[in-house]
Amino acid sequence: MSLADSPAASGAPVRGRPRSEAVERAVIEGVMKLLEDGVPLAELSIERIARTAGVGKATIYRRWSGKEELFVDVVRSAEPPGPQLPGTSMRDDLVALLEHLRQRGLMTRSSAILHNVHAQMKSSPKIWAAYHATVVRPRRELQIAILRRGQADGELRTDLDVELLNDMFVGPMLFRTLMRPDADLPDGLSEEIVDTLLEGLRPVSSPAA
Repeated sequence: MSLADSPAASGAPVRGRPRSEAVERAVIEGVMKLLEDGVPLAELSIERIARTAGVGKATIYRRWSGKEELFVDVVRSAEPPGPQLPGTSMRDDLVALLEHLRQRGLMTRSSAILHNVHAQMKSSPKIWAAYHATVVRPRRELQIAILRRGQADGELRTDLDVELLNDMFVGPMLFRTLMRPDADLPDGLSEEIVDTLLEGLRPVSSPAA
């Protein structure tokens, strides 16, 4: 959000108190501790979270509308930060995006708490919908924008459906990380996926006359 779009700049009333990173961190870590202790998501009440974090319930409600919104922030905080895209080419940006998914897959496999968080999130339609809207959808929009830029720059055929192409690029990595927990996620896998697909998706040069 730009400064011009902020509530203060637009004259809209600012609700609640200023956000405190320390308080938010304490609440998120409180939820993580409860999950590590084996408390199911269904039993995570705001009162219990507040007691574990050492804050009042009102403090939590000033920052999150409810447990679902809070849990999405917990999941986001447990994931690796978004990738730094080189911006040098469509190919390099796609590799960076897939490498982020590969690293995320390795983290999920090695972290029992992260695996538990994702498993419980998928069991709650409201939480999954909120996670999709705030995390999955923006990532997909970024990926599609990169593919469209590749078409405009001549790196990718223009007669191809970018929505389908996005699934083709991301699908193999997601399949290995989510559906095949026993599959290898070796170094270089991201480059191999992108380069294999691009081999058949680049514009074909016209033969010399």
